[in-house]
Amino acid sequence: MPDAPLVSTGPELQFHPAVASWFSRRFPSGPTPPQAAAWPHIAVGSDVLVASPTGSGKTLTGFLVAIDAAYRAAEAGLGTRGTPEVLYISPLRALAVDVHENLHVPLSEIREEAARLGCPDPGLRIAIRTGDTPASERAAMKKQSPDLLVTTPESLYLLLTAPSSRALLRGVRTVIVDEVHTLARDKRGSHLALASNASASRRRNGRSTWWRACSRACTTTARPR
Repeated sequence: MPDAPLVSTGPELQFHPAVASWFSRRFPSGPTPPQAAAWPHIAVGSDVLVASPTGSGKTLTGFLVAIDAAYRAAEAGLGTRGTPEVLYISPLRALAVDVHENLHVPLSEIREEAARLGCPDPGLRIAIRTGDTPASERAAMKKQSPDLLVTTPESLYLLLTAPSSRALLRGVRTVIVDEVHTLARDKRGSHLALASNASASRRRNGRSTWWRACSRACTTTARPR
């Protein structure tokens, strides 16, 4: 008999057993106020802006709902779509460190928790696409698409300019824009606005677009009072 998940009484109880049990073990004090407030809205596909101080778990807030959806799909016997379903856009240059802390570590620990509980693992794949990504890795993404794609506003703009790379984004259902306040003030925000507006235009014209049926979770850092 597989072990029972750790009992939780917070909003994280609504997650898949492996995700909920991992969260309760990793954060015994429960979710932060921003997480508790945002999760119900993100889960139903609403656009959400999370504004809170550093250290309040903003980035994990968006990622965890997407990870939960993948585990629920695996539980139902549904495989991945073969294209990224989650697009994470960050202004940070040190993306590798950010992704390691907010994605690789939680995914590895949740995978261990799922194995402990006897739950199927969706085998989520992560890829980073920036201006520094080697050509070999870019080609590999087209052959075997990741489930979560991490990029920057500039690289997203370039991805949308070529039909082959634009096709990589056709299955995106969730867009997470981290630290959006740092993008709104300069040309990086302009790149992001152009990308989203161009995609919306293609949707209105009846052509396929990665922006269709997406929900967006944006985060920004608020100064504590």
